[in-house]
Amino acid sequence: MPKRALLEHRPWLLAAIAAATVYFFVREWPIGELWLILLKGAGVGFLAIYAWQRHASADGRLLALVMALSALGDMLLELDFVWGGAAFFASHLAAMSLYLRNGREAPAPSQKALAVALLIGTPLISWLFTRDEGIALYALALGGMAACAWMSRFPRYRVGFGALLFVISDWLIFARMGPLASSALPGLLVWPAYFAGHFLIATGVIQTLRRNV
Repeated sequence: MPKRALLEHRPWLLAAIAAATVYFFVREWPIGELWLILLKGAGVGFLAIYAWQRHASADGRLLALVMALSALGDMLLELDFVWGGAAFFASHLAAMSLYLRNGREAPAPSQKALAVALLIGTPLISWLFTRDEGIALYALALGGMAACAWMSRFPRYRVGFGALLFVISDWLIFARMGPLASSALPGLLVWPAYFAGHFLIATGVIQTLRRNV
């Protein structure tokens, strides 16, 4: 990476990692609800700035919107579960638009099969965890996002895997409402899986867009 690019753009990735890491360790501290909300949104929020600055194309702007809506969802979840879910629902729709604009030309049958499994299995498993129709509807968009990511031209083992991590993080949240209600596992894994998923998506998409300039 050229020195100028390193100075201008990589700090946003480092800032995102730093904010997400600090939030994970201080989220239970009595430092004030407002500060925790802002810190929580900063991790993916910095990824939105990274995407906006690294690629000025329509796809780059769309990726920045995806990240910004997720960051908004992070903060709104601390205030209202429904409003936070709505922001993430919008993020999934924006992500699907991005991935559909960048479809893979000749996907293998195994890729198609996994995409169908994600589209159907994500809302089904979410409903089995919660028995909540609203969450199942949200998870339909979540599964659609992951399926479209897997079928896109972006690298599957970065963007596709990042989308799978997003699905897993939400499944852990939903499992906390049911079979894992008394387990500490979701609390330990939800945030790392969620942020890592977004980090992989942001860097994977930008890498591909810049390579094809």
